[in-house]
Amino acid sequence: MAEKAPVWLRGAPGSPYTRKMLSLLRYRHIAYRFMVRPHGPIEGFPSPKVELLPTFYLPGADGQLEAVVDSSPLIRRFESEYANRSVIPSDPVMRFVDNLLEDFADEWLTKAMFHYRWAFVADIAQAAAILPRWSAITADEETAGKLGKFFSKRQIDRLYVVGSNEVTGKIIEANYVKYLDALNAHLGQHPFLMGARPGASDFAAFGQLTQLTHFDPTPSALTLKHAPRVYAWVDVMEDLSGLEASETGWLTRETLPDTLKHMLRLVGTAYMPLLLANARAINAGEKTMTTTIDGATWTQDVMPYQAKCLLWLRHAFADLDKADQAFVLALLTDTGCRDLISAEV
Repeated sequence: MAEKAPVWLRGAPGSPYTRKMLSLLRYRHIAYRFMVRPHGPIEGFPSPKVELLPTFYLPGADGQLEAVVDSSPLIRRFESEYANRSVIPSDPVMRFVDNLLEDFADEWLTKAMFHYRWAFVADIAQAAAILPRWSAITADEETAGKLGKFFSKRQIDRLYVVGSNEVTGKIIEANYVKYLDALNAHLGQHPFLMGARPGASDFAAFGQLTQLTHFDPTPSALTLKHAPRVYAWVDVMEDLSGLEASETGWLTRETLPDTLKHMLRLVGTAYMPLLLANARAINAGEKTMTTTIDGATWTQDVMPYQAKCLLWLRHAFADLDKADQAFVLALLTDTGCRDLISAEV
């Protein structure tokens, strides 16, 4: 059988979703060609409908290359196209847990990544100095400086998109420490979220943490002081191409540890209220949403994509058989997440 052609993609080192997918490709032994191109069209490749990183260039239904974005659906596509070294747990219950924790990292932990990068002076300065140079490495200092100022202002002006402000910033920072504590405790027992081999949730968490632990100075220093095990785990996750992927490596519903349940409780106290309030606001035709997280008021513009996230999680639950649904509901009830499935929006 002929080997598949390498997968082409473009992205940037400062994009957590790019790092998520590069690590996954290495682990799954999927050949790829990576172009460091944060912005703009690339000659010979189609343009995506929405400029997001990473952008993959994959055959469409007509065999022609098309630009494809959104890491989570891409992971599922690769599961159907490449047989070995799956990142989707075989136990349906754990598959749902992995799905939920992947979404949590992609959509909640990214708030910490964006907040720390653009709310602290030292982090802004470093991002302004480095991020623009990835696409213009030979630029002279004057040009690079202008690019950095332009890019920083644009990103700082967009802090409202993730909900970061003087009030919510404290919630984000407190929850990042809680996340570090929870992940640190879990990694003290298991090398990955899903056991002895990584699931999609591991790669999602890794992507965000590449920035929080290894690039942005404020959360990096915090992580080194508070949870050096997590810092080291990010180094390990970078390239898992040599890890053996035994089917017995997955956690199962029978072996689901309290440390993972604790991580689900973080979903219930922070991410779940946001998802539900967002969906209700969108369904009511409102432009902003308000909820309470950790006893404080959280207000931000509605996020249509996260309304889809809630819908996808509910579809994933609906696809389970009755016995698996009962187990998941009991687990979600125990961890304060049941409303994700049962609450009206």
